[in-house]
Amino acid sequence: MSNFMEWVDRRFPATKVWNEHLAEYWTPKNFNFWYYFGSLAMLVLVIQIVTGIFLTMHYKPDASLAFASVEYIMRDVPWGWLMRYLHSTGASAFFVIVYLHMFRGLIYGSSREPRELVWLIGCVIFVTLMAEAFMGYLLPWGNMSYWGAQVIISLFDVIPYLGPILTEWIRGDFVVSDATLNRFFAFHVIALPLVLCALVFLHIVALHKVGSNNPDGIEIKDNKDENGKPLDGIAFHPYYTVKDLVGVVVFFMVYLGVVFFWPDGSGVLLEKDNFAPANSLQTPPDIVPLWYFTPFYSILRASTSDFLLILTVITGVAAVATFFIDTKRSNKISAFICYALLAVGLSIFDAKFWGVVMMGSAIVVLFLLPWLDKSPVKSIRYRSMPFKIAVGIFVIAFISLGYLGMHPVSELSTIQAQLCTILYFSFFALMPFYTAWGKTKPVPTRLT
Repeated sequence: MSNFMEWVDRRFPATKVWNEHLAEYWTPKNFNFWYYFGSLAMLVLVIQIVTGIFLTMHYKPDASLAFASVEYIMRDVPWGWLMRYLHSTGASAFFVIVYLHMFRGLIYGSSREPRELVWLIGCVIFVTLMAEAFMGYLLPWGNMSYWGAQVIISLFDVIPYLGPILTEWIRGDFVVSDATLNRFFAFHVIALPLVLCALVFLHIVALHKVGSNNPDGIEIKDNKDENGKPLDGIAFHPYYTVKDLVGVVVFFMVYLGVVFFWPDGSGVLLEKDNFAPANSLQTPPDIVPLWYFTPFYSILRASTSDFLLILTVITGVAAVATFFIDTKRSNKISAFICYALLAVGLSIFDAKFWGVVMMGSAIVVLFLLPWLDKSPVKSIRYRSMPFKIAVGIFVIAFISLGYLGMHPVSELSTIQAQLCTILYFSFFALMPFYTAWGKTKPVPTRLT
C-alpha cells in the first residue's frame, strides 16, 4: 500500500490534499452542535444528486408526459416512491440545514475578517440553491408547480424596458409551456448542480485557507507551539470526522422519519394541488411557493401603496436623524441623497415593482453582513445586549414572515408582514449602530 501511494503521489498530490484538508487541518477543539450543519449540507447535496440521477432515468421532460412519468415513478418503478420522497424531503432538509448554517455564521461572527470571502461564496451558494429548487419545483408539472412558476417568472415584468423581453426569454414562450419545462430540466439536472459543486469546492478551499471559526471567535493560529501547531487545535480527522457521524445519525433519524411517515408534511413539503396535473384553465385557490421561499414571498406581498408611504416617512426620519447624530459630513450627504432617490423612485414605480425590489434586497443584504457588523468582538458569547436582542427580534420576524407566506392574504396578515419586513431590514440597516452600543464581555486569549 505504501508503494502504491508513493506511485500515486508522484503523479497526483493525494497525500498532500489529505493532510492539508483532513489529517493536518487544525480546527478549534471547542466546536459545538452548531458546527454539524456544514458537513450535513454536503451530505444532503450528495443525497440530492444521487436520488436525482435515479429519478431522471424515468422522468420525461415533456409537458404531455411529465406528470404521468412522476406517477409512473411513484407507482410502477421499483422503489421509485422512495427515490421521489428522498428527493422531495431532501430539498426541504437542505434549506433547513443551510438556514441554520447561515444563522451560526451570524451569531458567531463567521462572516468577519478574515472570512469575508467564505461568507460571500456561501451567499452565492444560497442563491444558486434557491434557483435550483425553483427550477426543480416546476418539473412534476402539477397544477401548483405550473401556476407557481407562472407567477414567479412574471415578476421579471417589473424591470423597466427589459422586463417583458426577459420574461419571455426565461419561459421560452408567451406562457409556461413545454419549452419552459425543457430548459428548467436542463438547468436543474445539469447546469446548476455543476455550479453548486464548484461553489462548494471553492467554499471549502477558502475556509481551509483562513481556518475555521469557533464559538469563542478566537483565532487559534495566534497561539502556536514550537512546531507551529495551534495549542487549541486538533486535527479534523479523525476527531471531527467521527464526531460528525453523531450528527449524521441524528439527521437520518429525523430525515427518514419524515420520508417514511410524513412525506407530504400535511401539504407543506408537497402541496395538495400538485397532485393534479397542470391545467392552464384552473388556477389554484392560493398560489404560494414552498415553505423555504415564503419569508421572501411575504416581503413581496407586503408591498402596498400605504406601506410605501410609511417607508418614505421612515427613511425621511432616518435621514434627519443621521444629519444630527452622525458627525461625518459625507455620511449626512449620502443619507439625504439616498432618501431623495428613494422618494423619487417611490413616486415613479408602483407597489409591485418595489415588492420585487424588496424581495431581492432581502437576499442581497446578506452579502453586506461582513461590513455592517462593527462590534469589537465576534461571538455572541461576548457581545453586548443590544445585539442579542436584535438577533432575537430578527429570528422572530424571519419565522413570522415564513409562516405568513404559507397562508392566504388578509388585512391583518398584510399588516403583520409589513411590520416583520421593517424589522427584517432594520436588523441590517441599524447593525452598524447597535453592534457598537453596549458593553461587551472580555474575550479570553485561549479557547474556553
